[in-house]
Amino acid sequence: MNIMQELEILNKRLGLKNRRGITSNMSSGFWLGGGGPIGGWKELARTTLGAGSDTITVSSLADKRYYMALYYATDTGGSINANFRLNTDTATNYADRISAEGGADSTDVSLNRMAMTAANSHPFFGRAYFANKSTKEKLMINHTIRQNTAGEANAPGRAETVGKHAQTSNPISEIQLLNQGTGDFATNSELVILGWDQADTHTTNFWGQLDDFSWSSGSSFSSSTFAAKKYLWIKGYVTRGSSPTRPNYRFNADSGNNYATRLSTNGGADSTFTSNPDTEHHGGAGTIMHDNLFIINVSSQEKLIIGFSVYNGGSGAGTAPDRIEWVSKWVNTSSQITSMTVLDALGNAFTGGQYKVWGSD
Repeated sequence: MNIMQELEILNKRLGLKNRRGITSNMSSGFWLGGGGPIGGWKELARTTLGAGSDTITVSSLADKRYYMALYYATDTGGSINANFRLNTDTATNYADRISAEGGADSTDVSLNRMAMTAANSHPFFGRAYFANKSTKEKLMINHTIRQNTAGEANAPGRAETVGKHAQTSNPISEIQLLNQGTGDFATNSELVILGWDQADTHTTNFWGQLDDFSWSSGSSFSSSTFAAKKYLWIKGYVTRGSSPTRPNYRFNADSGNNYATRLSTNGGADSTFTSNPDTEHHGGAGTIMHDNLFIINVSSQEKLIIGFSVYNGGSGAGTAPDRIEWVSKWVNTSSQITSMTVLDALGNAFTGGQYKVWGSD
């Protein structure tokens, strides 16, 4: 049984269905709600700053069971300390738990906002999910990458945050990105809110499929050239035989030492890799690796990548899977990503794989 068949079985067990009531077909692009043609993530609203500000606010949101927030910000000088605030509620109705650079968790309670990054004066990119049921506390899962000092010699920073808004009488109708640092969010900083609900039947999905490439053997495989989009979402898997592999990524066939990565394996201390010829996200064991990536793809800025990987740890229920949480940057500042290469850094052969690339501006 291959990974696609296993994911299809998982889909059926979870009862995930497309909008026609048929269990999702992984090969047609549904991939657990990621980029299917009917009822997927729809853009509800966005705010892009035309001048520096301490807030980026998206209001009048349609009531959806789940929201995905994509945010990208640069600074006007000084630090940025970004937080979320919901429904203009400035009372102390928030609590959060945050880990920065893979360090020990810190907790905050009875706040007037939810923290999501540590103070930082460089561009950052993140993706957050909100669960939105009007009669329940609103729960958030957030991951952020911080560019840190520009250049391949400097590893990016990262933060993992969970938060809650202790409000149980109304759905989310407004999401605000709030800066409490000494600087401002700069012009063109942006907050995009996507919504999903099981009753949706629209076909105006935010994420459009750009490429789908697969292989059955070899140590390096590349996508076709795909359309340049500001936001990229990439999912894929590789299989391998008995030889160890280290599946890494390159973009636009750039094999120079232009990548830097920070990663944690199974919740351990972060490792950093700088001036590399590709991204790093190794550390797991097993015969199958599944990956999920989000990328901010602005031509004039370093490309910031948030990644999550799982290795099966070996066949059977007697071995636990391994998880890798990682962020990378590709320091090119002259062009957008329009292709990717999956390669084994050890030169050993994969026995198969498939990747799908979605994007949107």
